[in-house]
Amino acid sequence: MSQNKINIISLGCSKNLVDTELLMKQLDANQFSVTCEEENSDAKTIIINTCGFIGDAKEESVDTILQYVEAKKDGRIDKLFVMGCLSERYREQLSEEIPEVDKYFGKFDWKGMVNELNKDYVPDFKNLRVVTTPKHFAYLKISEGCNRSCSYCAIPIITGKHVSRPIEDIVEEAKNLVKGGVKELLVIAQDLSYYGIDLYKESKLAELIEELSKIENLEWIKLHYAYPTQFPYGILKLMRENPKVCCYLDIALQHSSDNMLNLMRRGIDRAKTIDLIKKIRKEVPGITLRTTMLVGHPGETEEDIEDLKDFVQEMKFERLGVFPYSDEEDTYAANHYEDNIPQEEKERRKEEIMLIQQDISMEANKKRLGEELKVVIDRKEGDYYYGRTEFDSYEVDPEVLIPAENGDLKVGEFYNVEITDCEDYDLFGIVK
Repeated sequence: MSQNKINIISLGCSKNLVDTELLMKQLDANQFSVTCEEENSDAKTIIINTCGFIGDAKEESVDTILQYVEAKKDGRIDKLFVMGCLSERYREQLSEEIPEVDKYFGKFDWKGMVNELNKDYVPDFKNLRVVTTPKHFAYLKISEGCNRSCSYCAIPIITGKHVSRPIEDIVEEAKNLVKGGVKELLVIAQDLSYYGIDLYKESKLAELIEELSKIENLEWIKLHYAYPTQFPYGILKLMRENPKVCCYLDIALQHSSDNMLNLMRRGIDRAKTIDLIKKIRKEVPGITLRTTMLVGHPGETEEDIEDLKDFVQEMKFERLGVFPYSDEEDTYAANHYEDNIPQEEKERRKEEIMLIQQDISMEANKKRLGEELKVVIDRKEGDYYYGRTEFDSYEVDPEVLIPAENGDLKVGEFYNVEITDCEDYDLFGIVK
């Protein structure tokens, strides 16, 4: 029945998606028929889980809200609720400017949302989720918030200080996910490096990952969003010695020049950054490092960009993304600096870095030719199966394309694949 059906629109990052999945379990436990981003849904109740991180994300969230406001006016839906980061940060303004929404909720107000639907929040289900990703992998969020004071970032304003989840809660959730068929855990947090310091008075990331690796039938664990200061070196030994812990690390560095690292309030300098990278690569031979760079931050000069280009060329990160700076209100940068670099110039700087990275990626891919790699199949599309190695994370990294004629492969299964060809980013192979 469409009256008892709820369709949730989940916007933004993977951390937001975990929140959506937790809410879906609560609704499911209360006898609702709940879907996530179902096309042509006949659901009469829509919940939008918004993102409010950067300008483009906020614009997408507002556009999505307005889209469903029109659906409500047309009588296609009865109820429209909004939650998430945008609602957490701008609830009063949104209520005034878009009053057609039935109710706005903060990012973590599960109980309020469930109660609004005349149901009760079920505490026993706090570590249970409805997985919306392909069933063989899931994101595992181990903390909320952030204690850092980076100049450009609004995350601490939206989500507050860093709060680590207890190890036992995380392991319980992971075991439930694996029971449901998950074979790969993508461990996520705004700041992995700080995990445990607030709760246990010392870093506990290595201990947590070791406990997760003991879960039977779990194949891969990947780590996302480490911070370079207070880096948890204990995880490197696990990566090197524990076959379940992938030799993959997402560590956002943002820049290389001392001038920019200072203006960005990153708490690290160029020399220490290079020492960290070299230590990681020495401790974990063959590791794949993914990082992001931010260009166009106020105060960035041509000299800074040249420094960054040299740094990217020298470090040869296997995976790298670049984002242009956007002024976020109430951040240190918005309050203390002038955003005087034109958007066109920001985009130019981004493209310059990405052209360098394109060549680095191609060079790295060519070295894979002839190798035999373990690959998990994510989907079949057209004439190819699309899979990933332990060195690639879902959606953000390159894929391995295997011709469908190579055999009847199963989504979620692992295969040994010989790499036969490559492009700038993707690899091609055949099952051995």
